[in-house]
Amino acid sequence: MADGRARRGGVPVEEVTAAAYEIPTDQPEGDGTLTWSSTILVVVRARAGGAEGIGWTYDGQSAATAVREKLAGVVTGLDVLDVPAANDAMVRACRNLGRPGIAACAISAVDTALWDLKARLLDLPLAGLLGRAREDVPIYGSGGFTTYDDDATRHQVERWVGEWSLPRVKIKIGESWGRRERRDLDRVALVRELVGDDVEVFVDANGAYSRKQAIRMGQAMADDWSVTWFEEPVSSDDLDGLREVRDQCRADVAAGEYGYSPQYFVPMLSAVDCVQADVTRCGGVTGWLAVAHLAAAANLQVSGHCAPNLHASVAVAAANLRHLEYFHDHVRIEDNLFDGTLSPVGGALCPDLHRPGHGMAFKEADAEAYRVA
Repeated sequence: MADGRARRGGVPVEEVTAAAYEIPTDQPEGDGTLTWSSTILVVVRARAGGAEGIGWTYDGQSAATAVREKLAGVVTGLDVLDVPAANDAMVRACRNLGRPGIAACAISAVDTALWDLKARLLDLPLAGLLGRAREDVPIYGSGGFTTYDDDATRHQVERWVGEWSLPRVKIKIGESWGRRERRDLDRVALVRELVGDDVEVFVDANGAYSRKQAIRMGQAMADDWSVTWFEEPVSSDDLDGLREVRDQCRADVAAGEYGYSPQYFVPMLSAVDCVQADVTRCGGVTGWLAVAHLAAAANLQVSGHCAPNLHASVAVAAANLRHLEYFHDHVRIEDNLFDGTLSPVGGALCPDLHRPGHGMAFKEADAEAYRVA
C-alpha cells in the first residue's frame, strides 16, 4: 500500500460529501469574550461498500468547502479500514492551507465519518471497535450563558439537576469590565443556591480574565461556593498564565478546546490540571484518542468538549476520561437533527452497543431548511 490506495481485497472509499447548516439559537447566547445567535453544523458523509458513515463539526461553512475541494479527493480510493492513513494524508494535503481552524475542523469531520463507516461495514458499534475502557461517559450540564437573566439561568439549571439528575453543572462567566465582575460572582452564587451542596459547580471564563483577576476570582469562587472546575481562566494561549492560576487556585484549571492537532497539547500538559479535547476540532476520532494518550502519559485526565453525542462512543475508550460537556447549543441541534441521540438522565451517556457505528442517523429532510452550503 505504498501509494496509500486500497489494498487488494480492501474496501476503497467511494465518495465523500459535505453540507453546512446554520441553526439559530433558541435565545441570544454569549460568554466572556463572544456573543452569537446561530451555530453552523457541517455534516460529512463517506460511502463505501454499500454503507455510509457520518461525521460532523461545528464551524463555519468554509469547512464544507474544504472537504469538497481539498479532502474528498485525498481520501477517495483509500482503504476505509485504514483510517489513520487517511487522517495523515489529509493533514499533509492541508499543509499550505494552514492546519489550525477551518482545515482541522474539516479533517475532524471526515475522520469521524470514516471511523463510523468502518464500524458500520464491520457491523460493530464504534465503541466496540475502538475498545471500551469504561461502560459510560460522565457528563456535566453546560450553558448558563452570560446573556441569560436569572430566570433563564434558573430554568436551565433546574432542568439539569431536577429533570436529568446531573451531578455537575457549568455556567459561563468573564464579564470582567467594571461592576460586571460582581455579576459573575452573583451568578455563581445563584447556581450554588439552586443546586445545593451535593452538585459540583463549574465555571468557564473563555479566556476573558487577566492573570491576577482570574486568581482573585478563582479563590473567591472556590472559598465561597466550592467551585471545583475553572475553565480557561485566561487565554488558552497564555500557558504561563494558566500555570500561575492553576498553582494559586484550589479549583482544577482546564483548557484545550481550541487544540486543532495533538501537537498543540504537548506544551499545555504542564500548565493545566485537566486537558480538554474536541473530537470535532482536534483531528476527529484519530486525533482525540492521540490527545487522550498524551494526557495519560503525563498522568492527567482528559475531558471531552461539546458535541456530546459524537464524543460518547470515543470517550469510553479513554481510561483517563474525567467527563464530557453536555453543551446546551449542541444538544439541541443533535436532538433535533439526528436519530439515535443518547439520554443524559442520571449524569452519564451510554453508547448504544446494539447499533453499528456511532449509532446516529442524520435527518436530512428536517435539516434542509437550515442548509447554507
